[in-house]
Amino acid sequence: MYSVDIHLNHLEVSTFCCDILLVGCKIQVFVIDLWKEHTPWPFNQVPRTYSFLVKHENLWRFTFHSTAPKLVHQSQMAATAPFVAREVAKGLAKYQPDVIVSVHPLMQHIPLRVLRARGLLDKIPFTTVITDLSTCHPTWFHKLVTACFCPTKEVADRALKAGLRQSQLRVHGLPIRPSFATFTRPKDELRKELDMDESLPAVLLVGGGEGMGPVEQTARALGQSLYDANTGKAVGQLVVVCGRNKRLVKKLEAMNWNIPVKINGFVTNMSEWMAASDCIITKAGPGTIAEAMIRGLPMLLFDFIAGQEVGNVSFVVENGAGTFCEEPKEISRIIADWFGFKADQLSKMAEQCKKLAQPDAVFKIVHDLDDMVNNKHRYLEHLNVRYRGLI
Repeated sequence: MYSVDIHLNHLEVSTFCCDILLVGCKIQVFVIDLWKEHTPWPFNQVPRTYSFLVKHENLWRFTFHSTAPKLVHQSQMAATAPFVAREVAKGLAKYQPDVIVSVHPLMQHIPLRVLRARGLLDKIPFTTVITDLSTCHPTWFHKLVTACFCPTKEVADRALKAGLRQSQLRVHGLPIRPSFATFTRPKDELRKELDMDESLPAVLLVGGGEGMGPVEQTARALGQSLYDANTGKAVGQLVVVCGRNKRLVKKLEAMNWNIPVKINGFVTNMSEWMAASDCIITKAGPGTIAEAMIRGLPMLLFDFIAGQEVGNVSFVVENGAGTFCEEPKEISRIIADWFGFKADQLSKMAEQCKKLAQPDAVFKIVHDLDDMVNNKHRYLEHLNVRYRGLI
């Protein structure tokens, strides 16, 4: 048996960590948050600081771009290291990993510094799995990683410009839970099971885990645009996922609808809801985008986090997999068109989504990690004299 040590702060990536267990019982997986669990105060507040910043767009945009230059973020990491390195070293030593996987942009520099100080840099493979599709922050890239798993060619190009070598890069796609990669049942069968209308096209409206964004306004607008007042019939149906926003659930459930509507709180079967729908309205989160592409689900993006998610919008739009719109009434009009005279456009976007999809990404990454442990000498060859001084 060998162990895989994974440190993260992005909750969406935790599904990838669990999926590693699918390779077999010879792998033991430890999922740890080094910032939260193995750094002293105030550094252990980094995850909470991020949550605060992204809720204040201007602050986050300034933070993201002002720390992008190499001189800035490397200096910050060098200044931080003396205060946290000892605790981080204890965290790594506790699990004695055979391979380390980082899924957080701020967890490359310090762990690699620790490995070098302890003479372990050429003994334990250190890998990065990048979870942004395009405009990722430069702190994701470090020349001393054994391998850098990039979700797209755009990210791989950024890695090359940051100084990584082609031999360090793997472009397998964004790791998504296996339920999205496995065979799904026919749409009509799923709709029957989910108590949906089996004949009407369906739009899935998602507000994320916290049910944020203009979900209520968009749902109301869709309730009007998907109803034909002339015939008195619905031309589409709506599924809303409100996440943990119970207040939103109650509000939507109290409304009178002229079209078939399903109101959900937090769901654990998103794969099925996506497979039962014809398009999705969502924020430009990388995980949801990757899932939608696997399901062949055209996207209408209504929001994004400044900085790392800006490129997600252009990735979807420029690749013909969807569009972007912030105005609820305009969103509802676009969906009505997709379900009406622009149905051909919807079909073309669905096909384009499937072409972009990489459902086997998680399996390919895990296969590479397994091979990395069994053939360390081959993968650690790049750690030569040229790189010994870099950190």
